Amino acid sequence: QVQLVESGGGLVQAGGSLRLSCAASRTISRFNVMGWYRQAPGKQRELIAVITSSGDPNYADSVKGRFAISRDNAKNTVYLQMISLKPEDTAVYYCNANGLMGVFWGQGTQVTVSS
Repeated sequence: QVQLVESGGGLVQAGGSLRLSCAASRTISRFNVMGWYRQAPGKQRELIAVITSSGDPNYADSVKGRFAISRDNAKNTVYLQMISLKPEDTAVYYCNANGLMGVFWGQGTQVTVSS
Protein backbone atom coordinates (compact mmCIF):
# COMPACT_ATOMS: atom_id res chain seq x y z
CA GLN A 1 0.00 0.00 0.00
CA VAL A 2 1.01 3.58 -0.64
CA GLN A 3 -0.35 6.60 1.17
CA LEU A 4 -0.51 9.92 -0.64
CA VAL A 5 -1.02 13.07 1.41
CA GLU A 6 -1.84 16.34 -0.32
CA SER A 7 -1.25 19.73 1.24
CA GLY A 8 -1.07 23.36 0.22
CA GLY A 9 -4.67 24.05 -0.65
CA GLY A 10 -6.55 27.06 0.64
CA LEU A 11 -8.41 30.22 -0.22
CA VAL A 12 -6.83 32.61 -2.68
CA GLN A 13 -8.00 35.57 -4.71
CA ALA A 14 -8.27 35.39 -8.48
CA GLY A 15 -4.88 35.96 -10.03
CA GLY A 16 -3.11 34.48 -7.04
CA SER A 17 -0.88 31.45 -6.71
CA LEU A 18 -0.69 28.26 -4.71
CA ARG A 19 1.64 25.30 -4.62
CA LEU A 20 0.22 21.91 -3.84
CA SER A 21 2.36 19.08 -2.54
CA CYS A 22 1.73 15.35 -2.59
CA ALA A 23 3.90 13.35 -0.21
CA ALA A 24 4.08 9.60 -0.77
CA SER A 25 4.79 7.01 1.91
CA ARG A 26 6.97 5.04 -0.50
CA THR A 27 9.37 5.88 -3.26
CA ILE A 28 7.61 7.50 -6.17
CA SER A 29 10.25 6.33 -8.62
CA ARG A 30 8.29 3.06 -8.73
CA PHE A 31 5.37 4.84 -10.35
CA ASN A 32 5.29 5.29 -14.09
CA VAL A 33 2.99 8.27 -13.85
CA MET A 34 2.08 10.69 -11.10
CA GLY A 35 -0.78 13.07 -11.64
CA TRP A 36 -3.10 15.70 -10.30
CA TYR A 37 -6.85 15.56 -10.75
CA ARG A 38 -9.53 17.93 -9.58
CA GLN A 39 -13.23 17.70 -8.92
CA ALA A 40 -15.50 20.70 -8.72
CA PRO A 41 -18.95 20.49 -7.10
CA GLY A 42 -21.40 18.73 -9.38
CA LYS A 43 -18.71 17.84 -11.91
CA GLN A 44 -16.71 14.76 -12.74
CA ARG A 45 -13.14 14.36 -11.61
CA GLU A 46 -10.81 15.57 -14.34
CA LEU A 47 -7.16 14.97 -15.04
CA ILE A 48 -5.25 18.24 -15.16
CA ALA A 49 -1.55 17.34 -15.05
CA VAL A 50 0.66 14.27 -15.22
CA ILE A 51 4.36 13.65 -15.04
CA THR A 52 6.14 10.49 -16.12
CA SER A 53 8.96 8.74 -14.30
CA SER A 54 11.37 10.42 -16.71
CA GLY A 55 9.97 13.83 -15.81
CA ASP A 56 7.90 14.56 -18.90
CA PRO A 57 4.83 16.65 -18.07
CA ASN A 58 1.50 16.92 -19.80
CA TYR A 59 -1.42 19.23 -19.07
CA ALA A 60 -5.09 19.68 -19.71
CA ASP A 61 -5.82 22.63 -21.98
CA SER A 62 -7.67 24.37 -19.15
CA VAL A 63 -4.48 24.74 -17.09
CA LYS A 64 -1.75 24.79 -19.71
CA GLY A 65 0.54 27.75 -19.24
CA ARG A 66 -0.68 28.39 -15.69
CA PHE A 67 0.07 25.15 -13.83
CA ALA A 68 3.34 23.27 -13.59
CA ILE A 69 3.80 19.76 -12.27
CA SER A 70 7.12 18.55 -10.93
CA ARG A 71 8.47 15.65 -8.93
CA ASP A 72 11.27 15.26 -6.42
CA ASN A 73 12.09 11.58 -6.23
CA ALA A 74 14.49 12.13 -3.33
CA LYS A 75 11.65 13.58 -1.24
CA ASN A 76 8.98 11.25 -2.66
CA THR A 77 6.92 14.32 -3.42
CA VAL A 78 5.04 15.65 -6.40
CA TYR A 79 4.18 19.32 -6.69
CA LEU A 80 1.64 21.38 -8.58
CA GLN A 81 2.53 25.03 -8.92
CA MET A 82 -0.53 27.06 -9.83
CA ILE A 83 -0.43 30.69 -10.95
CA SER A 84 -3.00 33.09 -12.39
CA LEU A 85 -5.72 31.21 -10.58
CA LYS A 86 -9.31 31.67 -11.69
CA PRO A 87 -12.60 31.10 -9.85
CA GLU A 88 -13.22 28.14 -12.15
CA ASP A 89 -10.14 26.47 -10.69
CA THR A 90 -12.08 26.02 -7.45
CA ALA A 91 -12.18 22.29 -6.71
CA VAL A 92 -10.83 19.53 -4.55
CA TYR A 93 -7.43 18.55 -5.92
CA TYR A 94 -6.32 14.94 -5.75
CA CYS A 95 -2.93 13.36 -6.18
CA ASN A 96 -2.71 10.09 -8.11
CA ALA A 97 0.04 7.51 -8.45
CA ASN A 98 -0.08 4.88 -11.18
CA GLY A 99 2.39 2.01 -11.49
CA LEU A 100 2.92 -1.72 -11.30
CA MET A 101 1.91 -1.67 -7.63
CA GLY A 102 -1.48 -0.30 -8.60
CA VAL A 103 -3.33 3.00 -8.60
CA PHE A 104 -3.44 5.13 -5.48
CA TRP A 105 -5.22 8.31 -4.50
CA GLY A 106 -4.75 10.93 -1.85
CA GLN A 107 -7.57 12.31 0.25
CA GLY A 108 -7.68 15.61 -1.61
CA THR A 109 -7.05 19.23 -0.72
CA GLN A 110 -9.53 22.06 -1.26
CA VAL A 111 -8.61 24.99 -3.46
CA THR A 112 -10.99 27.92 -3.46
CA VAL A 113 -10.44 30.92 -5.73
CA SER A 114 -12.51 33.99 -4.97
CA SER A 115 -13.39 36.56 -7.61
